[in-house]
Amino acid sequence: MLNNIYNSIKIIDGYDEKQPGGPAEKINLAKGESRSFFISHLNKIYSAKAHLVSNLPKIASQAHFKDLKQAILETIDDVEKQMARMEMIFALLDSNVSPGNFSGLAGLIDDAFKDIKLHQKKHELRDMSVLFYLHNIQSMEMASFQILQIAAVKLKNNQIKQLIRENYDEAKADRILMLLIAAKYITSV
Repeated sequence: MLNNIYNSIKIIDGYDEKQPGGPAEKINLAKGESRSFFISHLNKIYSAKAHLVSNLPKIASQAHFKDLKQAILETIDDVEKQMARMEMIFALLDSNVSPGNFSGLAGLIDDAFKDIKLHQKKHELRDMSVLFYLHNIQSMEMASFQILQIAAVKLKNNQIKQLIRENYDEAKADRILMLLIAAKYITSV
């Protein structure tokens, strides 16, 4: 799957001789525009992850299913590693982290807390709500990192591309873990 993404990135970045019909349409952004787009969206995902990491311990404390609680705690570690990688990217770009608009992810987290409270007395439904929201959050993070992987091509910095790829791979692994826990939880309840 990642090979398909990188092949698509090569197409976006310029000429692909194997593509039927000749060269792909080239995106004509100035280097400053690409960099600005990348930094702006990196800020958004960084801010969202900071919000997430501050709220995950509260969500973990509400989890009943032992495997779910452990997965949430592991996710906190993964998010902190991802944030450290993003801080490295900011440094490579000679930029600073600034608060980004992350209302979509914050809304998902707030909805998760509402569902946790709604199902306070029924731990099975509470845990399923937590799994539902964490899966959606991980999916949004994966999508964000995929777009940043594509945008990173224009930055022409292999270290940045590698750091973003590592964050994507980690978010993907966390999403798969949540799916496996959901399957295990549903069959064991």
